[in-house]
Amino acid sequence: MRRSRLYREKVEGVDLDQQYSIKDAVQLVRKTAYAKFDETIEAHFNLGIDPKYAEQQVRGTVALPHGTGKMLRVIVIAEGDAIKEAKEAGAIEAGCDELIEKIKGGWFEFDLVIATPSVMPKVGKLGKDLGTKGLMPSPKSGTVTDNIKKTVLEFMSGKIEYRNDKEGNLHVSIGKLSFSDEQIESNFKCVHETIQKVKPASLKGVYMKTTVICSSMGPGIKVNHHE
Repeated sequence: MRRSRLYREKVEGVDLDQQYSIKDAVQLVRKTAYAKFDETIEAHFNLGIDPKYAEQQVRGTVALPHGTGKMLRVIVIAEGDAIKEAKEAGAIEAGCDELIEKIKGGWFEFDLVIATPSVMPKVGKLGKDLGTKGLMPSPKSGTVTDNIKKTVLEFMSGKIEYRNDKEGNLHVSIGKLSFSDEQIESNFKCVHETIQKVKPASLKGVYMKTTVICSSMGPGIKVNHHE
């Protein structure tokens, strides 16, 4: 892959094969970032799991101490009083049948879907629409609940979902370039510790193979996750 001149200038003198402490890695991410917008800082974990086995799936939620820096667009599929609770908590849309039809019609201006258990049979009709985008509500991700207000507020204040992809990798946002070093480090450590704790019991061999952090446009900086 041919990189831009600016990219090559930024990585000159940086050893991209070396593993760094999270403190040094964050500083290198700053040094190598070059976009003119406030880039997202991402953490990527290459796990030694076999994704084809259900018991080795790594999925859950974690509340980042400093949030992601992104304004999350939350919608809630529910009925009755839960609709009012959702809107009061900050959901951009809340409803049931009409909202489902709106999504089936091609509307996807949202980042997260929360639903109550009672409406999940109806939400199931959106399996193809939401599933392919990773937006389908699930008890495992904490997005199927009767406690709508609390759940909306938690996700909007920094709670995120994580899940491995089909290659066994896991990708999460841990902040913005405008965050302080301490905020990025704190968010990273929170995610790292959480993923370590949910190591599948059936896994044999190395669990966390490599860990990398980067900005949206910058190179991956390897982190020594054993420190």
